[in-house]
Amino acid sequence: MKIAVLGAGKMGISFSKSFLKYELIKPENLHLITRKKEKIQKISEEFPGSKVSVFDEISDIDADLIIIAVKPQDFQFVAENLSFRFKENQMMLSIMAGIKIEKIQQLLHHKKVVRSMPNSPTLLGMGITGYTAADGISFNDLMNIDKLLNSTGRSVYLEDENLLDGVTALSGSGPAYFYYIVDAMIKAGTEMGIDENLSKLFVKQTMLGAYHLINNSEKNLEELIKDVASKGGTTEAALKTFDENELKITLKKGILAAENRSRELSK
Repeated sequence: MKIAVLGAGKMGISFSKSFLKYELIKPENLHLITRKKEKIQKISEEFPGSKVSVFDEISDIDADLIIIAVKPQDFQFVAENLSFRFKENQMMLSIMAGIKIEKIQQLLHHKKVVRSMPNSPTLLGMGITGYTAADGISFNDLMNIDKLLNSTGRSVYLEDENLLDGVTALSGSGPAYFYYIVDAMIKAGTEMGIDENLSKLFVKQTMLGAYHLINNSEKNLEELIKDVASKGGTTEAALKTFDENELKITLKKGILAAENRSRELSK
């Protein structure tokens, strides 16, 4: 398989590295396309054997799969300034937030489009990506896409494209919610007199350990909370304050606001 990445930014590059790491493609079958000439040397050094070129200079893309990894706000400009049409058998995989399949099809004059929503842990091969496809794409094509996406972490196919707005709010934006909570915990630690670096260590290891407990325990979340929150104890005091200040409701409202914004952007 030959793959071209239209938009060799952070996400496009992380996808490319995952494909090469798991030997899903050969370096000579990878073509990275950027809008900035000054980035060519640096990208070439990161991907020896691969082809790297500037968007303004390409007159054709020789690839079975084209990954559209440009910024959503730049997509219309890029699509309208292509000097060629894509071949009918070429597959498009969009990793742009908020741009619907129908719009991609219209602007690229191309029917074979898969739309996905990855998240930032993809950079470490620990992401999760929701994806959906236009009508008429074969099962084999979808399995090839699935294999590629799984190299960046995990992937989930969705029948309903509208659910990608929820995926964007839940997992696409999700890492920022955890960073927000971690930041609040670290600052609470420093306020209690714990050195900042030590506070970071305690919080990060606690988050890591809690994740593994969620993943490996047969107990549900409510039971895991009860295991920590003894009656009349310190954890119960914290949880009571969270409930009094409607922290859970506030978090849900924020996630729903992110979903609503994703819908607005997709229009």
